[in-house]
Amino acid sequence: MKVLLINGSARKNGNTFLALSEIAKQLEKNGIKSEIVQIGAKPVRGCIVCGQCKQKGGNRCAFDDDLCNRVNEKMVACDAMIIGSPVYYGQPNGSLLALTQRMFYSGGALYKGKPAAAVAVCRRGGATAALQTMNMPFQMMNMPVVTSQYWNIVYGRDAGEAALDTEGMQTMRTLADNMAWLLKNIHGDHSLPLPERETPQPMNFIRT
Repeated sequence: MKVLLINGSARKNGNTFLALSEIAKQLEKNGIKSEIVQIGAKPVRGCIVCGQCKQKGGNRCAFDDDLCNRVNEKMVACDAMIIGSPVYYGQPNGSLLALTQRMFYSGGALYKGKPAAAVAVCRRGGATAALQTMNMPFQMMNMPVVTSQYWNIVYGRDAGEAALDTEGMQTMRTLADNMAWLLKNIHGDHSLPLPERETPQPMNFIRT
């Protein structure tokens, strides 16, 4: 079993990458493979609803100059996906939205029924709105949305700060545990108990 993780940040090793890496490490502990694909800083086209992907078939977008078709190809061999994004003005990265809209429109059959989750990384606010935006297509694509112990949010601005958000990192590990549990139940072992939870590590904005 394998999970595809999409880093929707232009910064290759920023806080979004740290959050997704925490998930990847925990998936590995559960015996689940993963791969992180980074969206990068190059332009990503938005969908123009040309319909060519529907006419030609093959789960491919007519535009083949960015990540879209590469991600669709990878999803053939993946059983689930997680997308992560920094928060810009209360919204996910626009390039990530352009990518996911084209992915789902051109390659919808590759995603249906596969568990999914989203992760929002922010300095302070807007994360819940961004998280909701990223989750909505999953519901339209019949993708079970995987939850955690809290909303899938990690806080941090400067590079590396996300690692200091102990509750956020724990939320990422719990998300990974839940994803692994669901995948194992879907793909064979239907009697697994719920994952054992870590001792909660609540972390407040104001520290004394």
